[in-house]
Amino acid sequence: MGNPLRALARAAGTKPWLMRTARFVVWADTKLHRAFGGRVSLVALAGLPSLRLTTTGRKSGLPRSTNLLYYPRGEDFVLTASNWGRPHDPAWALNLRANPKCQVALAGRPLDVLARELHGEEYERMWAELLAFWPGYAMEQREAARPLPVFVLTRVAR
Repeated sequence: MGNPLRALARAAGTKPWLMRTARFVVWADTKLHRAFGGRVSLVALAGLPSLRLTTTGRKSGLPRSTNLLYYPRGEDFVLTASNWGRPHDPAWALNLRANPKCQVALAGRPLDVLARELHGEEYERMWAELLAFWPGYAMEQREAARPLPVFVLTRVAR
């Protein structure tokens, strides 16, 4: 049997109040990441796929990291730039557009990846898959009043 928290998380993910918890969730997730060396996250505790994305800051040139829910699709990682339903894209999406070379860490283990933003029919097909995976994206898109960018991250050989 899978993690029973997964169904609870998926249900909560469609409730508007969840977006108001963003600051707490990000704060707690950062604390967990630090305390457990990247092996634990709130999203992972809920039985959902979680990764730590490290991009290069488009203005600073410095590494910028954030923990994210991702959609596993074969060997690829699919990220949705929902930004908790805010009206602007998250900084990590802007960073990926400026420099698609980045790194993901799964349970603290880093992998080099290359990001590609989806558009057109490819976006529409993936969007349908993403809504089946995480129904809350529909609510976040309505709240944000913008299309939510979608990125596919593909592993690169070292």
